[in-house]
Amino acid sequence: MAQYFSILLVLITLGTGLVWALDRWLLAPRRRAALARAEASAGGDLDQASRNKLLAEPGWVESCRGAFPVIAAVLVLRSFIFEPFQIPSGSMMPTLLVGDFILVEKFAYGLKDPVFAKKFLKTGEPKRGDIFVFKYPEDPSVDYIKRVVGLPGDRIIYRNKHLYIQPACQEGQSPCPGLTEVGSVDKGRGEFSLGNFPQDRRTETLGDVKHDILLAPVFPDRVGDYYNQPGTRPDEWIVPAGHYFAMGDNRDNSRDSRFWGFVPEANLVGKAVFIWMSFDMDRSPDSWLPNWVPTGVRFGRLGPIH
Repeated sequence: MAQYFSILLVLITLGTGLVWALDRWLLAPRRRAALARAEASAGGDLDQASRNKLLAEPGWVESCRGAFPVIAAVLVLRSFIFEPFQIPSGSMMPTLLVGDFILVEKFAYGLKDPVFAKKFLKTGEPKRGDIFVFKYPEDPSVDYIKRVVGLPGDRIIYRNKHLYIQPACQEGQSPCPGLTEVGSVDKGRGEFSLGNFPQDRRTETLGDVKHDILLAPVFPDRVGDYYNQPGTRPDEWIVPAGHYFAMGDNRDNSRDSRFWGFVPEANLVGKAVFIWMSFDMDRSPDSWLPNWVPTGVRFGRLGPIH
């Protein structure tokens, strides 16, 4: 849907831009020439009402000329700088909640054309711990948001709710990094629940990023549903070159790379950087209001995303 909107925005920008150019270099000169001929025929200057009538733009031209700079600015802003997204599910809790509206930095991982999404300028790469938006590999028409856990060449293990990472060995690096568990600090239980079961909240450190995750001890890991990469164990993955391993912060309520594999670099959309609005969507079961109607505004959530 987002890609279709981008294409529509490009078409509207081109259409209004063509009308603006047509008026500037063809229609407006013709109107001025018609005014000059009329004044010559009249033997002098015409009254202001007649001049205004001869110089007046057609309504459709005036509308397009006024809309073009606004639409062009929106196109540039949305395609290359920031794009708004809404969080639709709880897979990134507690970092992002249902009802959060975020800004995604489009230039964080390179600039792409808005129609074919082909990168034409490299500006950076995802870092471990980034929250990024990408096209879901199994259905590129859907945008997903997760956290970068594995970089190209990394070895990832997720076993008994413990995350282990062996970073890729860089050329000339000796000794190569070993497999280490990603540490976490317990922050309590019961603030969030999965069904009727309370979840543990922990603070995890990925790279330079500290963030909170949720674990549901009562639920076993769904190893049987994991993506089976040839040559590795069922709960182990080696990130291919040009790909990334993504996981949700709500570890037992997230369909992520554990289940469908890796995120290709070509699918990257941008880095989530800011919550600009947050609506509380909780309501009692007997409420007569539709589920999409907010019940309040969470002003305390506005700000940078970590």
